Amino acid sequence: MTTDRRNFLKLVGIGGVGASLAACSTTGMGLDKSAGRRVVVVGGGFGGTIAAKYIRMMDKSIEVVLIEPNRQFVSCPFSNLYIGGLLPDLSSLTIGYDRLAANYGIKMIYDTVTAIDASKRTVTVSGGTIDYDRLVLSPGVDFRTEEIEGYDLATTPQIMPHAWKAGSQTLLLRRQLEDMPNGGTVVLTVPLAPFRCPPGPYERTSMIAMYLKQHKPKSKIVVLDANPDIASKPGLFRKGWKKHYEGIIQYRSAQKVTAVNAKNNSVFIEGIEEVKGDVVNVIPPQRAGRIASAAGLIGPDKAWCPVNATTFESSLQKNIYVIGDASLAGAMPKSAQSANSEAKACANNLVASMNGKELIEMSALNVCFSYLSAKEAVSVAGVYAAKDGQIVSIPNSGGVSPDLSETEAIYARGWLQNILTEMST
Repeated sequence: MTTDRRNFLKLVGIGGVGASLAACSTTGMGLDKSAGRRVVVVGGGFGGTIAAKYIRMMDKSIEVVLIEPNRQFVSCPFSNLYIGGLLPDLSSLTIGYDRLAANYGIKMIYDTVTAIDASKRTVTVSGGTIDYDRLVLSPGVDFRTEEIEGYDLATTPQIMPHAWKAGSQTLLLRRQLEDMPNGGTVVLTVPLAPFRCPPGPYERTSMIAMYLKQHKPKSKIVVLDANPDIASKPGLFRKGWKKHYEGIIQYRSAQKVTAVNAKNNSVFIEGIEEVKGDVVNVIPPQRAGRIASAAGLIGPDKAWCPVNATTFESSLQKNIYVIGDASLAGAMPKSAQSANSEAKACANNLVASMNGKELIEMSALNVCFSYLSAKEAVSVAGVYAAKDGQIVSIPNSGGVSPDLSETEAIYARGWLQNILTEMST
């Protein structure tokens, strides 16, 4: 059930589209260090694109180089809607970097960073070594699969897709649901928090249950959640599940999956109870993207990158900033909107620092929308600030939806369109 590159491009609706700025060697792009100032941004997701864009917007004398291995970005937010059958393909979730690069003079390198030397202020890609004055990392997440016995990173996701990085894994999970017999069982596992997108597993549960109700009415989904309760908007999710999917969803809290058997399509709770499924969606526990570890940016928790609450500069390495899911950002959740807000706060103070100006008070916001049915969604929102060296939630600044709402679903679609447009133009 693997999806090759040609079929993946066809299914996301971008077959044959290439970026106008080809991947180049560092010398070919004129990236030998000159008298000018340079910021290198690693990662072209919700955080990295915005950091690169805003640095150039605020000071065009600073050269910005954005390094990203993929020529297109596929949004994880709303990918659950494709899994549930509400989107025909991933084209509406997919953007390129051409217009962003052209509009703001950002130099693109399509490559993977393999090393960072903080003392020399260099990053290494296959095309060579690039000097920087400041480095912004937005590497997203990787998985702590070593904590799951029997999980092989090369093969297990092709049998038990995580679909926690949108793209081919998303397509695979959807295909498995389509191929599953009516009367089959889906098993979805949720890792201990924190992880990328706190409401994501529960929205996915809703979307899979919706698909089963419409197309496989004799089937069910079993949710094994390592957390003591639903990690986000628990009351609203329970209400939506009771309203729409009673008898389809079996939710089990405090059920930590510690082992898998891909050949048997089963998982083990605390290594004891075996649960089998026709489709098994294992979402592993997570950590900052591996380049953050290689650069010595991971804190004592061995998972995330501690940062200055005002600037997002690493607490462990000077002149390196970490934003998005990889950062240990206090009260802010690991979400697309958080990454967007963190990028803007980081860009503001990075430019201020490079120009010898006073730092700007950090202010950020987050909103997360979750679909519970084809027409209903809910949201959670918050506003954040730096206080006593920590990022804290401002009291009474946010909250959750009062109820399931068709209006929230409309707002959600507008939010997606706006954030992807801001990233790509």
